[in-house]
Amino acid sequence: MTYRLFEGKEHASTYQKYRFTPPEELKNIILQYLDEKRPQKGQPRGLAVDLGCGTGQNSRLLAPHFQEVVGVDISECQLEEARAVAGSSNITYRKGTAEELSFPDCSVDLLTAASAAHWFDQSRFLAEASRVLKPRGCVALLGFRDTSTSLRYQGCGDRLDRLFEEVKQALLPYTSARITLTEGKLEELYSAIPFPDKERIERVPVTSSISVRNLMGFIESFSMFQGYKKKDPKAAGELLLNTQKRFLEEMGVKSPDTEVEQELEYFCVLASKPG
Repeated sequence: MTYRLFEGKEHASTYQKYRFTPPEELKNIILQYLDEKRPQKGQPRGLAVDLGCGTGQNSRLLAPHFQEVVGVDISECQLEEARAVAGSSNITYRKGTAEELSFPDCSVDLLTAASAAHWFDQSRFLAEASRVLKPRGCVALLGFRDTSTSLRYQGCGDRLDRLFEEVKQALLPYTSARITLTEGKLEELYSAIPFPDKERIERVPVTSSISVRNLMGFIESFSMFQGYKKKDPKAAGELLLNTQKRFLEEMGVKSPDTEVEQELEYFCVLASKPG
């Protein structure tokens, strides 16, 4: 089954504003892995295909390192947002799915997905990956675990973590079972990859700063929040407003532009097609 989410125009706009670009640390791990596997050392990296590209954060991160990057997403609204962002001339965006790729056999150097692979039909995606990757081409599937998110502001970090957890509990009835694949760091998908050369990096901690306002926008981008919003727009809006208010009260500040320290725990599944 192909899951169709994140497709509405408003959701796409929220996604563009508030979703995180994958960290440089993880990008460098992926590029190093790819370079180790490539048969012709020192040659330019050719084609990277970013599946479930959304509004293009990961596509733009990869662009300086490849001759061509193609972002693929099922949502035309997401792709419109991606195309509207100034980026490298070597990026193009196509409407499509991870299960039916419009690339010739053995043509892709890197097939990647950022916070998207848990939505794919596992067997169909892996069959397409095997078809389109060049010999020794690579798969890189990355994401982060919401349950490991940690927030800090002076001495009230634990209380902020509890507030964030309360939001996730409120959204639990609208949370797809597919999200558990991310919380399991794609273990099931990793096990199903048919290539013998594969590895799973389970923990890449990344610390950054985020304003309370943007943290609320990040929550709004969640698929489960959008499910709640679809059912009860008023209650969903009140959840965000009340959460922001409680955050500011715990922090003892008034401005939602006040920044907190956020730690995310990223993971990555890497695999290389036999040569």
